[in-house]
Amino acid sequence: MDQLSAAAFDLLAAPGHLIRRAQQQHQARWAELVGSELTSVQFAVLAKLATDPGTDQNSLAGALSIDTSTLADVCLRLAARDLIDRERSETDARRYRLFLTAAGRAALERHIPAVDAVGEALLAPLTEQERATLLRLLRRVISA
Repeated sequence: MDQLSAAAFDLLAAPGHLIRRAQQQHQARWAELVGSELTSVQFAVLAKLATDPGTDQNSLAGALSIDTSTLADVCLRLAARDLIDRERSETDARRYRLFLTAAGRAALERHIPAVDAVGEALLAPLTEQERATLLRLLRRVISA
């Protein structure tokens, strides 16, 4: 790339740059509104287990697009805090099935309003139609 074209590169037209900046805003809003009791990944695990109890760790990793070793660490931390139960699969001893505990369900329910507020803060500059369009397009990008 010559000097002129490198200097003329528009970061605000680069999807990766914009996604990274949006993620930075998400993390800042999360810290402000949700706090440090749950990370966004931990919240996602609890939310998914609320709708799909007994999911095994590998299936959960795929559903949440999280590396299996990262998810294993997250699950160990959640289990140590008594937010989830990890049970060996009856059919495959190498797999763990995951379930919310009562404390996990309470933590999930306690954090839902703050997580909703994070989404509201991120989408505040957009109209309702723009919000719907953005969410539809993001779902399309991640499903590709």
